[in-house]
Amino acid sequence: MASSAGLLLLLLLLSIQSQAENTIDPEAVVCAGAACYTAHRRKLNAEDAQLHCSKKGGNLATVKSEEEARHIQGALTQLLLLGAPLPERQNKFWIGLQREKGTCPDSSLPLKGFSWLGDGEASQYNNWYKEVKNTCIQRRCVSLILDLSVPGLASSLSKWVDGPCGQSGFPGSNIEGFVCKFSFKGMCRPLTLGGPGQVNYTTPFQATSSSLQAVPFASMASVACEDRDEGRPHYFLCKEKAPSVFDWDSSGPLCVSPKFSCDFNNGGCQQDCFEGGDGSFRCGCRPGFRLLDDLVSCTSRNPCSSSPCGGEATCFPGSLGTDFTCHCPPGYQLDSTQRDCVDVDECQDNPCAQDCVNTPGSFRCECWVGFEPGGPEEGACVDVDECAPGHSPCAQSCTNTEGSFYCSCEEGYELAGEDGTQCLDVDECEVQQGGLCDSLCFNTEGSFRCGCLPGWELDTNGVSCTGGPTSLGPPSRSPLGEDTGNGEEGLQSSATVPSPSGDNPEATSMVAPSNRRPSLPARVPISLPPPEMLAPSETPGVWMEPSTHHPTATTGHRESAGEDFTAKQSDQGTDGQQLLLFYILGTVVAILLLLALALGLLVCRKRRAKREEKKQQPQSAADSYAWVPERAESRATENPYSPTPGTDC
Repeated sequence: MASSAGLLLLLLLLSIQSQAENTIDPEAVVCAGAACYTAHRRKLNAEDAQLHCSKKGGNLATVKSEEEARHIQGALTQLLLLGAPLPERQNKFWIGLQREKGTCPDSSLPLKGFSWLGDGEASQYNNWYKEVKNTCIQRRCVSLILDLSVPGLASSLSKWVDGPCGQSGFPGSNIEGFVCKFSFKGMCRPLTLGGPGQVNYTTPFQATSSSLQAVPFASMASVACEDRDEGRPHYFLCKEKAPSVFDWDSSGPLCVSPKFSCDFNNGGCQQDCFEGGDGSFRCGCRPGFRLLDDLVSCTSRNPCSSSPCGGEATCFPGSLGTDFTCHCPPGYQLDSTQRDCVDVDECQDNPCAQDCVNTPGSFRCECWVGFEPGGPEEGACVDVDECAPGHSPCAQSCTNTEGSFYCSCEEGYELAGEDGTQCLDVDECEVQQGGLCDSLCFNTEGSFRCGCLPGWELDTNGVSCTGGPTSLGPPSRSPLGEDTGNGEEGLQSSATVPSPSGDNPEATSMVAPSNRRPSLPARVPISLPPPEMLAPSETPGVWMEPSTHHPTATTGHRESAGEDFTAKQSDQGTDGQQLLLFYILGTVVAILLLLALALGLLVCRKRRAKREEKKQQPQSAADSYAWVPERAESRATENPYSPTPGTDC
């Protein structure tokens, strides 16, 4: 009893302090379910608003369901009746939805990457006004828009908008206040008066109101009856009388007056009011209900009538009608309170062949990447053939594996690309650094071919170069020694030596390089080859065209009579390179000399033609007239056929 008196005194002091604060900070209160919501008109930044709520035991409000949104909308509507009117614009009130600096928005989630203060749990309900700003470099806070220009404000739910959280003294654009939420483990019903009087409630979060639909646990009620004790107030406390049963520490109707009996507010009775003969009365309940200990309220004789089981649970009354049990549907089980249901994680028993995804009340099976659901006879998951015709991701060869695949390339190619599905040609000549061919190596698409320097021919192995058969006789009229068109024969590229038989005096050959660099035979006349002989051609005996990855040799017509002469091969690889450089330089010098000679002849002929043309022109009378003194007669007559000085050819 002493503890209740002390608590009442403390609540009374808090009520006095709350009334003083409300003159400066008007607030509206709505309580329902297990929470109360207070709307405040104070221009604070989001951090200071949260601090104001936390000092009283709450947080900035959460809006996790449409029902909760309607409770908050009711508090905002009440707030419009208190204090000065709000500006006719989009007034904003902070709620407890925030995103910290460094956290980026996620448009795929209902809360867009934001989280609620206090519990941090995600929720599916949202009511965004527009898309959130795509920024990660600053803290963002969410507010409710209370637009007074929109008709039907009480019935429409306020939209959400994100923005900067503000700073001390600068709450943000159009910020007019904030909404707090206070949670409780239970509520008492509002007190009902049986006669004229006034009831005021003081909540634990220091809010006062006379019109609460539900009164939170530990709240104090101040009752002042008009016809008794000259209006002296009486105080009552909302207490937990039994587990999950909350009621006032009083019994019977309050402010009962024989003058009004049951005529005033039904005597304060919840259901029936029965009058006595002397102006007294009592409360009663309808069939199926019974009167509670407060002698005013009624409760159903069916314990399940008050829906004591929450969530997915179903209530089943006991045999005596005084107790009950809660049952859960398949896929759920009772929680620790035995009054609500929680989901059962079926995936803990590994019911699936591959992946298991738990869902509320059930689960589903999924296949790994590279597998797909199979038919009744194939099993749960079957392999996907990524290499099926028309679907292969590989450029050349594709090999299917269990749940995956891999690509491969033909000989002469290598895998490339970020995903390893493309094939690029391998430059064998560069990779082997000249080790494939003895002399010249040319890369082709998917392979390569070997060639030889002028004067050598490709061996049958398609790699080595050997000295070709040669003979005495005039230079060959092959493409290596054909007429240039100006009376001069082309340069001969092969070495010629006497042929004993004389059957083929013009026999020449070109070979591909061997393992050893070619060296010139003794006393063999060599003529410089033209530059085009150093480029790949289809001349027989020069190049090899491979049919597979490894080349096969192609040779020209070999003519021999009597004893064959072959060139000696040198172990020094640099001799052939020096000889090739000598051929190239000699050819370039010869071409430059020919060009200079032709240019000189052309200039000389043009000058001679001009002199002839000048002598054939007829002379007029003016041509014999001269402005300079005549020459002395003793001077010899110039020879008209002598060249003019400086014009000699």
